[in-house]
Amino acid sequence: MTTHHLSRRTMLRGIGVSMALPWMESLRVWGDEPKNKDKSSQAPTRMAILFSGCGYHKSEWWAKGQGKSMQLGKVLKPLEDFRDRMTFIRGLYNAEALKGNIHSSQTGNLLSGAPLAAGGTIRSGTSVDQIVAQRIGRQTKVPSLVLGCEKANPSVHKNYSMLYSSHISWSSPTSPTPLEVYPSLAFDQLFKDKAQRGDQSVLDAVLADAQDFRRDISRSDQQKFDEYLNSVREVEQRIARAGQRGELQGWRPTLSKPNIPRPKDGYPQDIVEHMRLMCDILVLAFQTDTTRVCTLKLNNDHGTLRFPHLNVDYMIHHLLSHNDTADWLKVNQFFVEQMAYIARKLDAIQEGQRTALDNSMLMLCSSMLHGGHDATQLPVVMLGGGGGRIKGGQNLNYLGKADRQMSRLFLSMMDKMGVRLKKFGDATKPLAEV
Repeated sequence: MTTHHLSRRTMLRGIGVSMALPWMESLRVWGDEPKNKDKSSQAPTRMAILFSGCGYHKSEWWAKGQGKSMQLGKVLKPLEDFRDRMTFIRGLYNAEALKGNIHSSQTGNLLSGAPLAAGGTIRSGTSVDQIVAQRIGRQTKVPSLVLGCEKANPSVHKNYSMLYSSHISWSSPTSPTPLEVYPSLAFDQLFKDKAQRGDQSVLDAVLADAQDFRRDISRSDQQKFDEYLNSVREVEQRIARAGQRGELQGWRPTLSKPNIPRPKDGYPQDIVEHMRLMCDILVLAFQTDTTRVCTLKLNNDHGTLRFPHLNVDYMIHHLLSHNDTADWLKVNQFFVEQMAYIARKLDAIQEGQRTALDNSMLMLCSSMLHGGHDATQLPVVMLGGGGGRIKGGQNLNYLGKADRQMSRLFLSMMDKMGVRLKKFGDATKPLAEV
C-alpha cells in the first residue's frame, strides 16, 4: 500500500485547471473541505480596481461622518450619490513603497506590497487582481481584463524602471500584465470568437497528472479511479448537450452579447472618449460575465496626459500634481467621475434582488496621497456591496493603528472573491471592517 499523505484538497492539475479526487482507501486522508455556501442562482462577485497617478488635492481628499449623511471633500463630490454604498479608507500604506520615495518605487508594488528591485532589474510581486484571476479565472472566458488609458513608459527614473509607474497589474514578480490601451482590441479580447482555454475538457487538461497519479495507487483504487474519471467525462458530455439545447439552469448574465458597437481601430486622441470607452468595456465585461476581475489604469504615475476639455492644457498631469490649484482639483474630479460613471451603469443592471453594483467591488486608489510624494497613507475609496458582504456608508481611519498594511485590504477583497490566503504582501490578516 502506498504511503502517500494527501489531504482531501488533493487535486489533479493541468494548465489553469484542477480537479478534486474521490476518497481512496490506499491514501491517508485528513480534513474536510468547507461547504460551499454560494448558490448557483446568485450572480457572481466582481472586482475592479481603478488607478490614477500622482495622488489628489491635498486639502480636498477627505470624508467626515457615516452613511448617507457623510460629508465628502471636493475631490469626491462625483460620488455623493453613492455614500450609502461607499467605504472611505484612510491610513493604509505599503512599507516597501517608502524606500525609494519616487513615483516608480511607490507604484510598482501598489497592489502587491512586495519589495521592488532597483537598477536594471525588474522585480515586484504578483498583484492582487492576478492572484484572484489565477484562481477563479477559468470560470469565465477571460481570466482578467487589464486596461489603461496611457501607454507604458519603458524608461528609467532615478534608478527605478518606469515600467513600475506604468503598470499596476503584475502576472508574476517579473512580468507586468500586458496592458491594453486600444479600446477596439480590448473589445475583441472579450468578444472575438476563438477557442478559449475554458472550452477545454477538464479531463483533457489534467490527463498527464492523472496518468502519473494512477501508477501510485492500489489496483482496487485504480478501478475506482477509472470509474470516477468516466463519470466526470459523462457529466461533461451531458453538460455540453444541455448547453446546446439551452437547458442549463441557475444564474445567467443579463446580457449574452455586446449591446454597444465595437470601438474604432486605433488609439483615441480624445481622453474623454478614451476613458469612457474603457469604462463601458469594463461594465460590459461584468454584465456578460466575460470576466470578473478588471484593473483600469486611468493614467500613469508620473504621467503626461493633458486635459484640454477642462481648459487645463498648459501643463501635463505630473506637473499639475505639485500644486494644489483649482485646475488640479478639476483634473482630480474628472478621474473620480470615471468611477461614478461605472458605478451608475452597474447600479442600473438588476440581478435578482441586487444590482450589479451590489455584486461588485470597485476600488479607486493612487500610489501617494498627494503630489508631494506622501505615501505614508494611501488614498482609497470603494463602492459596491461585494455580493452583499461589504457594509456601505463606512468611513474608516487606520492612522496611528498597528497593522495598517494596504495588503490587509487586499486579503479582505480576495476573501469576497472566494480566494483565501494566510498571507499576502506584508499582511497576515484581513481588515475586519471590510
